[in-house]
Amino acid sequence: MAERPRERQFLDPAVVARLGTLELKARTVVEGLLTGMHRSPFKGFSVEFAEYRQYMPGDDLSTIDWKVYARTDRQYVKKFEEETNLDCHVMLDVSASMGYGSHGLTKYVYGQCLAASLAYLMNRQRDAAGLSAFDDRILVRLPPSARGGHLHSLLVTLERLTLGQQTNVSKPLHQLAETIRKRGMVVLISDLLDEPERVVRGLKHFHYRGTEAIVFHLLDPAEVAFPFERATRFEDLETGQEVMAVPALVREHYKKALGDLVERYKRELGAAGIDYHLWTTDRPLELALMAYLSTRGRAL
Repeated sequence: MAERPRERQFLDPAVVARLGTLELKARTVVEGLLTGMHRSPFKGFSVEFAEYRQYMPGDDLSTIDWKVYARTDRQYVKKFEEETNLDCHVMLDVSASMGYGSHGLTKYVYGQCLAASLAYLMNRQRDAAGLSAFDDRILVRLPPSARGGHLHSLLVTLERLTLGQQTNVSKPLHQLAETIRKRGMVVLISDLLDEPERVVRGLKHFHYRGTEAIVFHLLDPAEVAFPFERATRFEDLETGQEVMAVPALVREHYKKALGDLVERYKRELGAAGIDYHLWTTDRPLELALMAYLSTRGRAL
């Protein structure tokens, strides 16, 4: 039996975040994942090959069969039974609270990298990738597409995003769910700073419409471990409200409340067939892609 990949084999997300453009970051993460795995995660997911046709201007160069070109000196592309398997929607929370980062990498930057890597992977899968950025409403939306040039447009849009205002996770969920007309999949990347009952209801809306969903509950490691020692002034990044607290006196209560919240999400979303992952910004991005691939396998 092949040994499971270990986290230390993957790139540090903080290193990825410093690479340059989002396109470079995404390509590095996805290509690194594929190179490092013994068996391709795409096995069983690919569309059915149908026939060749002559290359036409505007076709994706990656579809050219270079072996045929080497033999015939003519450019042919592979035509598939389905040009697109699924409509995949990436929902990225860009509310002000996502700007928090205790170790030089904010939730927002990590979320950008994850969204970009997912879109790059979806493109490799011949899935139609879409993007919705939101705070208390959908601020930017690119409908799913697998056409040439769409991935670049999506990545440029991601690169140009800025942090928004207060969170209302449930409202954008309902907004997007109402627009989905064909089978697909939604990936939510958010710190979920909203009432859990409303978040769960919004995610179930996708389930009711036959759309698979996966949730990355994105938190900074300090938000999970609460490692603070001295009396500290904590500021709400969305409202500006400040609270003084002695960490030693509130740590156990805080960690219990967070644990109860996570368990509620696991229980209620799991019962609805929705994959939920508590995810910290120090975890390799490749592992999130593997979680996505697992969920995507069920959607076919």
